Amino acid sequence: MSEACNHDCSSCKSNCDHRAPQHEPPHARSRIQKVIGVVSGKGGVGKSMTSAMLAVSMRRLGFKAGVLDADITGPSIPRLFGVKGPATGDGESLNPVSSRTGVEIMSINLLLDDPEAPVVWRGPVIAGAVKQFWQEVVWDVDFLFVDMPPGTGDVPLTVFQTLPVDGIVIVSSPQELVGMIVGKAVQMAQMMHVPILGLVENMSYAVCPDCGKHINVFGDSHVDEIADKYKLPVLAKMPIDPELAKEADAGMIEMFAGDYLDNAAQTVARLLKK
Repeated sequence: MSEACNHDCSSCKSNCDHRAPQHEPPHARSRIQKVIGVVSGKGGVGKSMTSAMLAVSMRRLGFKAGVLDADITGPSIPRLFGVKGPATGDGESLNPVSSRTGVEIMSINLLLDDPEAPVVWRGPVIAGAVKQFWQEVVWDVDFLFVDMPPGTGDVPLTVFQTLPVDGIVIVSSPQELVGMIVGKAVQMAQMMHVPILGLVENMSYAVCPDCGKHINVFGDSHVDEIADKYKLPVLAKMPIDPELAKEADAGMIEMFAGDYLDNAAQTVARLLKK
């Protein structure tokens, strides 16, 4: 550790012992086989949608799956699954809320009286809530997906240091600007020694309903260039799909029949074989 260390790893490029993860155990009654972080360098790229669809895909493969909604100030996971609180507990632990198909979910919106009430908390308090979701919720899952807020601030740092993350999926969109932002997420994961499973590009294209032509709404994709630069696989290129948007808005994400993330799900599933 540098003598000038201020203990804020988010603004530091040094690779020192202080950065080594100090993972904390989950609740004593939890059974969690693998923890997968879903991250993005910026907001609005479909990270929560990807987290939800990955959990749904794992259920379809026969695994138990859950989503820890670590995006405390922008929680959207309950809405995607159509679940409501309040989550129940016994005073010493909390139970996740189960979706229609058995996906276990914990989110701040399952604990608020008003799901539209803003969470106006400072960074350390938000990070503390995420730790509580890990330590005080009783999970029974093969795969726990952590839907993280965008960026490389307090919460991603807390997750990487506190949770034994087995791998992350980085979500991006086609704009060239996103390439720089993805680079930040990649380098943070490398600094924290967290394996990167691959990239998912959302809103990659739209399909013309009349002729079937692929339309690059946001310009040409740059995900392959980014993947080559960092030697990472591209797990999926998800289109803009009105049917997916419709099911998500209705809280029926599990009813969407698309298989856009099948390859990503298979990549995650292989972690259990290692």
